[in-house]
Amino acid sequence: MRMPDIAVVGGGLLGRCLAWRASRADAHVALYDAGTREGKNSAAWAAAGMITPTVEAVDSDPQIASMGRHGLRLWPQWLAELPLPVFYRDNGSLLLWHHEDAPEAARVQRMLSSRQSQACVKHLKNSQVAEVEPTLGTRFPEALYIPGEAQVDNRALLTAVAIALEEAGAECHWETRIEDDTLPDAAIVVDCRGMGAKSNWPTLRGVRGEIVRLHAPEIDLHHMLRLLHPRYPVYIVPRAEGRLVIGATSIEADDLSPVSVRGALELLTAAYSVLPALAEARILEFNTQVRPTLPDNLPALRFDSGRKVLFVNGLYRHGFLLTPTVVEEVLALLSFPELSTPVGRWPCLRENRSETLMAG
Repeated sequence: MRMPDIAVVGGGLLGRCLAWRASRADAHVALYDAGTREGKNSAAWAAAGMITPTVEAVDSDPQIASMGRHGLRLWPQWLAELPLPVFYRDNGSLLLWHHEDAPEAARVQRMLSSRQSQACVKHLKNSQVAEVEPTLGTRFPEALYIPGEAQVDNRALLTAVAIALEEAGAECHWETRIEDDTLPDAAIVVDCRGMGAKSNWPTLRGVRGEIVRLHAPEIDLHHMLRLLHPRYPVYIVPRAEGRLVIGATSIEADDLSPVSVRGALELLTAAYSVLPALAEARILEFNTQVRPTLPDNLPALRFDSGRKVLFVNGLYRHGFLLTPTVVEEVLALLSFPELSTPVGRWPCLRENRSETLMAG
């Protein structure tokens, strides 16, 4: 049997998308993942699939917004090349706040002004809010509207990419755990295991996220909503068939235990303060996951030339925002460019910063 050009270890969002795009570039690819084909054990499973570079610019390194804007341009192309349709909406984001949180809203506006001179942020007042999002009515006298930001159905995407891999002839080894000392044979191995690769990233930490999925067919929401709050900035993401994904938490812990009563109450109370109609919604699921995060909250690449292993990690809570950009950079680095992509456009994805990150 022919040795793969690339063996990708870790089949979450980043790993399976990398394997898929490498297959499209005519590489012979093998993918290994400890979880199932559906990706239920991945961080991407318990996510909202938001692609919101302007919103993330508020409290993130400027590179996140830059890489995210590039990724936002790539997602429609990627989705068009999948064998199954995947729910995608780019109606934009609405940032909302209660009267008592006006100082937080002012801070966000200052940050957007200083970091996002190119972004289109519209300040809505009074009836303009209801015109953009009728479901809100007159509940919020002000809002910030960021058109063009997007979201994708995270779970449908994982399935569609798995099917695309199989149709491309990639070797997919689901439910196959790979340990550090048993890496598969390939011309090069790309390690995308996230928290599973912690032994190779001494400074990697876990950041816990919690979500709730609701069924509320009576709520006709057209935009992603973000509540600006200094402690609990909840988001509400509408999906097809009356479903909603709600989240807020970023807890510094690698704890995968179920959502606590306190966490559930805080999450639902914050969401209810935005949309009181959620009182009649049905709870479909609570879920948690841990996002792999490096000290500066930026992604990184590290190449072990002796073992011919490229380690990719640290996408934090920006998986859907950054994956297309990181995949492009990795393929260019491995000489499988899709569009003659230049290497090293973003400093965080240059290998020369890995020594600092490896100093555990």
